[in-house]
Amino acid sequence: MKRNIITVPIRRVESGAGAAAQDLVAVEEPLQIRLAARDIAITMRTPGHDRELAAGFLFTEGILQQASQISGITADEKGGVNVQLAQGVQIDLEPLARNFYVTSSCGVCGKASIDALRAAGCPILPRGRPVIDARILPGFPRKLREAQAVFEHTGGLHAAGLFDASGTLLGLREDVGRHNAVDKLVGAAFLEHRLPLSEHILMLSGRVSFELVQKALMAGIPIVAAVGAPSSLAVETALRFGMTLVGFLRGERFNVYAGQERLS
Repeated sequence: MKRNIITVPIRRVESGAGAAAQDLVAVEEPLQIRLAARDIAITMRTPGHDRELAAGFLFTEGILQQASQISGITADEKGGVNVQLAQGVQIDLEPLARNFYVTSSCGVCGKASIDALRAAGCPILPRGRPVIDARILPGFPRKLREAQAVFEHTGGLHAAGLFDASGTLLGLREDVGRHNAVDKLVGAAFLEHRLPLSEHILMLSGRVSFELVQKALMAGIPIVAAVGAPSSLAVETALRFGMTLVGFLRGERFNVYAGQERLS
């Protein structure tokens, strides 16, 4: 198993004086995602949960719809994940021939507009549910941070957490890329046949871009909360699709940008 943390030599400066020391940093390495022996994407990620990352990426980008379409997922020693299709499954790979390049900080942007996202066939979110007590939201960032094992050592990773309506943290994934963290989390649910996640809340450790709202919608998640700010297109998308979107969740304060009806 590849390490997700390494030790590097540094020079630590304090009050003008420097000294040799060592520090722990999060690993960032490329991952090649292949589908049916065809190169699909390269993403810069933190090693760990690579099978989930590949599955989550293929699902949230609308390339695969069901885990039953996959016969197996294997990792190789060269930094690649190979996704095999089940017998009889046909996927048109020609539109993917341009081979996406995905950075750790920006999504593939395959759905560049709200209309394209609607055409991808994302699930219809349950109207007005789940209804959660707004007073539980301020506890989400603390629970997320306490569960971040790699962040605790390096301070350099994003996190995506899945909560139930009572505020219990059900799952968490970390990565140098916020998009990868969400794909790992959604990929785990996808492979376990737990989608759509229509009674859950997605908590993000950073800002909320359109791509993150897109991935949440594809997974059927009706509530997204984040420590940081949403983009204008993220807000517009949440409003269009009936998602509850919470931003600047810090301490006892937060902003509700869409879907107030799910907060009591």
